[in-house]
Amino acid sequence: MKDIKRIVLTGGPCAGKTTALAKIVEHFSNLGYQVFTLPEVPTMFTAAGMNYLTKNKGYFYEGEKATLEVQLALEDKFTRMAQECNEPCIIVCDRGTMDISAYMTPEMWQTLTRAVGTSSAELRERYDAVLHLVSAADGAEQFYTTANNAQRLEQMNEEGLRIARMLDKKVIKAWTGHPHLSVINNHDDFDAKMKRVIQEISSVLGLPKPIETERKYIVKLTGEVPADCIENDIVQTYLNSSDANAEVRLRKRGWDGKYLYVHTTKKKVSDKEELVTERQINNSLYEMMLTLADPKRRTICKHRLNFIYQGQFFEIDTYKNELEGLVILEAKGVDEGEPIKFPPFIEVIEDITGNVNYYNHNLARKFD
Repeated sequence: MKDIKRIVLTGGPCAGKTTALAKIVEHFSNLGYQVFTLPEVPTMFTAAGMNYLTKNKGYFYEGEKATLEVQLALEDKFTRMAQECNEPCIIVCDRGTMDISAYMTPEMWQTLTRAVGTSSAELRERYDAVLHLVSAADGAEQFYTTANNAQRLEQMNEEGLRIARMLDKKVIKAWTGHPHLSVINNHDDFDAKMKRVIQEISSVLGLPKPIETERKYIVKLTGEVPADCIENDIVQTYLNSSDANAEVRLRKRGWDGKYLYVHTTKKKVSDKEELVTERQINNSLYEMMLTLADPKRRTICKHRLNFIYQGQFFEIDTYKNELEGLVILEAKGVDEGEPIKFPPFIEVIEDITGNVNYYNHNLARKFD
């Protein structure tokens, strides 16, 4: 079967999705790809008369059920069309199926997916990648506008901004568990945000991308973390590799009693570029591949907190076992020279950006 990449472009209100879609079509069409862009189904429904703010629960349920069914049908029909194309194909969905769950209770979502004959796990697996663009309402309020979407419910006022930020976080939580979920920050330069979208899709397509220096800091937690942060427990095991330029690892990530297993290979193709390949695997294959663990490296265990603060996406890893006491904050997708908006509940102890001793691959190294 032809390899067709299906990608979700999602995010909070006024995140730049419309511009990103245009950039994606232009860039990858020039590289010889056939790019299909699927419209945002809730916007279609709202324009047709659907009222998602209705107090009528039966009407709301049927509207959301129809939204999911149409989304699934659109994706399936375009996938069949793509199978007949001679060119390599990308299907970019303006929002995906799991976005719908952010607008209802977990109980209603479970009832709805059961009625349609699917589940959250199956819906996430439909896509090769999910790119979440952070809403301008969080850290780039001066650019927040409702002018480009007449159907937008989150207006340009303090309450509208609050709702937009809340929806942003709900949507990220809905997609948590996808092996290739990338959160694209707001930047002072909007073009930098669009550049990162192109880079993430290039990675999914197996195209080399620039090697980026991660902005990392040893920190101390000095206050309460946000209540809406996403928590994960991560177990990372490095495998033997015959290629000295390749780093191969297994990752087991657990949240809310569920587990995700991912096999990753990172390989340098030049001094400035690397090729990253990720694939989701099942528990049986994960257990089998553990027998290939590099005996010279320990297993990394850590508790991770993910959250957005003023438009920037952060990870805080608290290490366990032999690395107990080490807490590292990473600012994801922050360009070199761009100021980091450190949250108030952390104290920066040391800037370890570019310090290879704190790369996980090296932290895992055993010393005699």
